[in-house]
Amino acid sequence: MMPRRLVLVLAALLAFLAALEPARAAETVACPDLAQARPVGDCPTEAQLRYSYLGYCGDDRRMYENDNVTCTAFERYRDLKNIVLWESADGAFQGYVSCSLAPETVRTLKPFTMAASRQGALVKLVCAYPKDVALTRRSKTPCTVEKADCGPDGTACQARCD
Repeated sequence: MMPRRLVLVLAALLAFLAALEPARAAETVACPDLAQARPVGDCPTEAQLRYSYLGYCGDDRRMYENDNVTCTAFERYRDLKNIVLWESADGAFQGYVSCSLAPETVRTLKPFTMAASRQGALVKLVCAYPKDVALTRRSKTPCTVEKADCGPDGTACQARCD
């Protein structure tokens, strides 16, 4: 057994180390303004889409999978895969946006709702915009949506993240 004095010293050391770690203040998180968002890459070209369609949908194993939608026609594949990653100005939120939407149009969209979900240790904070656009913030910080409805100007929704 450890001597009592050693146990007390270890307990004091642990308390001291815990006091050194700065306390995290809760953070209020709002949906990003897409006027400041930007695409991270480029949209695929028609040639790249056709090439990937042949590789993805021409594979024999696809015939035995349950995906009865993606490879039914090139137009359907194009609708699903003609996307580019966008991120908020601070890089905290990311999401795939259809390349059929002009960047000027994307930048005018206002969020209409916010939701939080947990996937293992990961917390996803999702901001939904019109035209099937959604940007997601992924972190290990617990978040609680305090106001899910973003209102007409898109600024009312917010979450509290510890």
